[in-house]
Amino acid sequence: QIVRASRSVTNNIAEGYGRYHFQENIQFCRQARGSIYELIDHLIICVDQNYLSKEKFEAYKKDCYRGVKFLNGYIRFLKKQQTTANH
Repeated sequence: QIVRASRSVTNNIAEGYGRYHFQENIQFCRQARGSIYELIDHLIICVDQNYLSKEKFEAYKKDCYRGVKFLNGYIRFLKKQQTTANH
């Protein structure tokens, strides 16, 4: 599940990038962001089941939030590009 969720993040970003319209790209970025939160949930389960230490979890969670921050910035950029293209 963790591997699938993490691959889904990059797959959605790539698929969105390949789309012609800004809004489609933005939607795929939102799906990628959702996959990051799904990944965090899987990591929480791993900690609860003692498969992962809390220290490792915190490091991975920090990386996940950096990814969310990146995606939010990219979505803002795309929205600005969309606005510019429409005017």
